[in-house]
Amino acid sequence: MVDAAWIVLDTEFDGARFRAACAAHGGQHLDRRLHYTALAPRPVDASQLPEQWRVQWPPHVRGLHRMVSRDGLVTLDLLVGDPAASLAQLSATVDEVHLAWVPSSMTVLARLMKDGARLQAVYLDDGQRVALWKEGFAFDESRLRAVFHARQAPVAPVQAIDRRAIVIGAGMAGSAACERLAARGWQVTLVERHAQPAGEASGNLAGIFMPLLSKDDNIPTRLVRAAYLHALRYWDRLGGVGTGAGRVVEGARCGVLHLARDAQHAQVQRQIAASGEYPPEFARWLEPDEASRLFGAPAPDGAWWFADGGWARPSSACAAMLDACGDLLTRRFSSSALALVRINDEWHVADAQGAVIAVAPTVILAAGAGAVDFVQASGLPLYTVRGQVTHLAQASLPARPYVVCRESYMTPPYQGVVCVGATYDMRDDDASLRTSSQQDNIGKTADILGVPVFDAPLAGRTGFRCMAPDRMPLVGALPDPGVPRRCEQLRDVPRWPGLHGLLGYASRGLIWAPLAAELLACQLEGEPLPLENQLVAAMDPGRFVLKERRRAQ
Repeated sequence: MVDAAWIVLDTEFDGARFRAACAAHGGQHLDRRLHYTALAPRPVDASQLPEQWRVQWPPHVRGLHRMVSRDGLVTLDLLVGDPAASLAQLSATVDEVHLAWVPSSMTVLARLMKDGARLQAVYLDDGQRVALWKEGFAFDESRLRAVFHARQAPVAPVQAIDRRAIVIGAGMAGSAACERLAARGWQVTLVERHAQPAGEASGNLAGIFMPLLSKDDNIPTRLVRAAYLHALRYWDRLGGVGTGAGRVVEGARCGVLHLARDAQHAQVQRQIAASGEYPPEFARWLEPDEASRLFGAPAPDGAWWFADGGWARPSSACAAMLDACGDLLTRRFSSSALALVRINDEWHVADAQGAVIAVAPTVILAAGAGAVDFVQASGLPLYTVRGQVTHLAQASLPARPYVVCRESYMTPPYQGVVCVGATYDMRDDDASLRTSSQQDNIGKTADILGVPVFDAPLAGRTGFRCMAPDRMPLVGALPDPGVPRRCEQLRDVPRWPGLHGLLGYASRGLIWAPLAAELLACQLEGEPLPLENQLVAAMDPGRFVLKERRRAQ
């Protein structure tokens, strides 16, 4: 396990500067990783970068895009968007800053600096230099280089991390957590009540991955976009999505055609397309004629084409993530964890008979709605929504070589099966396959394809989506509502020591899992976070306690 990363901030990405930083760090700091964070207010020409970065390079869409070198020793965070807003949303403690663009607020910059951090500016006028000096930057005779001296006493160094964790739940959420922690040298014990991974909602034959769009680029849109793009890069590092030899995740990046519902919905989509926020390689709006040609059937209201979207088999992703953990993972399958007890700074996980299954200082609940069966998580506002997927024989309908979505989805045929669905049944815990649900799925699919409704043998799978009231995931330290405390901000919410959640992924677990696990691993390790602060806060499990206490105060 190498030491903590050397963290560099570049206020405007420059390829030559990044390559130089990688070269210098590789020669001088082989015992430390390099974490390079750069703002990108305008599109970047990545053509001159080494191939390992070019193949990961993201489309120029707002947000934080994390890329990792093949050897894992260099991380590049590219933050696309308004530079001032981007800087304010960073969560990192910086060792070195390249000041190519000078922020209007030096306080925002100083907040990110470690005591003793170095600054190198491209150009500074006297006013900017004075403003930086007032925030604690001491310049040398060059007047472009400075060292930061914190006005407050440096934060006490973090004690050595005890890298032992228990993950409860072996679906997408838990499997990703295991992989992200093992990649950082953690010893992980995975506890799962089923005999194998992906026994619940992650056991569906196919999950769909595509972005979400909106006129106002709201928080859910930004989060889904971040998760989608992160997942694409993550799967490539893991071994790729496909059905051929060497691909570890079964599926295909075959594209997704998302048809507009009606004329009114299409008009909103045209306004989104006209905003220019989305490059065509990310999302391309097709007017009816072009959409109909691609679809091979009438698409009177147009459609979005997501070229990198597609489908994947969640169980294969779970297997690939767990296999990547190697000897650092201990599997405890067919083990039903029912109780958590904190003894001497460690969590003891016990079964129904009280026998201890595993012990560690850190526990991650990734068991979907089953998390509320534990006393410590019983107050979380999680609920389930039933979803029945229908499996159709390839010959029963005019399938497409890509995913089609509107009120429901239809996958391309794979091994002779087309998946369509899924139903969205509130307050319904019936796990059986129902004829009425299958008829609903077939009816929607036939309407999308413009063909008569047809019959098919009852076949498919029923799963239960775990959801929160705001339909956002819960990622991070779990709240302890039994501790009375006035709460004005999320940091005021009392938390259970060493108890964390990866919950509420709804119907997007396939893409939520890699990013959420990376976020939690970074929080546990004290690393720069892979998301903007506003988006991290939107997924904080303490948000519901905060809302309640603000109301009561």
